[in-house]
Formats: sequence, C-alpha cells, structure tokens
Amino acid sequence: MSKINLDGGEISIIRALGFSSAPMLGRDLKGRIERMNDADLSECLKTLIALGYVSSTPDLDRVEDIEKVAFSVNSGYAKDLRAAIDPEPEPAKRQRRV
Repeated sequence: MSKINLDGGEISIIRALGFSSAPMLGRDLKGRIERMNDADLSECLKTLIALGYVSSTPDLDRVEDIEKVAFSVNSGYAKDLRAAIDPEPEPAKRQRRV
C-alpha cells in the first residue's frame, strides 16, 4: 500500500472521528473542530471520502448538509491512517563493535 499523506485539516478530522469506525454526526464533528469554517470542513471531508478514508451516510452533497450526515473512518484504512498521523520512530539498528 502506498504511503498516506495528510494535511493539517485532514489530520484534525481523522483525530476527531477516532479510529473505532463508530459514526459521528457532523454537528458533533463541527463541535470538536472549532477552528475550521464549514466550507473548509466540507472540502476536507469530501477529499477524505473520495480517497476512501472516511465514509458518510447519507452522502455529503452540500455544505449545509454537514450537520445531518454521519461520518466514520473506514476500518480498512484505520491502521495506515494511524501510522500516517503518529509515525513510530524506526528502531535503532544495533551495530557490532570491533
């Protein structure tokens, strides 16, 4: 699988949704992400949905519909998204002394 690259807004959304794949209503998501306006939130959500990282029920068509839509992280990408958000440092390789 290719490496996942997320911008700051996308990371904020993924963190707010969590990795449990339990749906969260848009009005609750907006409450957790207060720094984003509705247009930016809608744009980031549409990008994450198009990539398959987030699912929505029903579909997000208009900015005004955000509060009525339930969003969740796609469980198939949860592990990769977690690694993209909080990468673990690679373990130091042991070298033999001479």
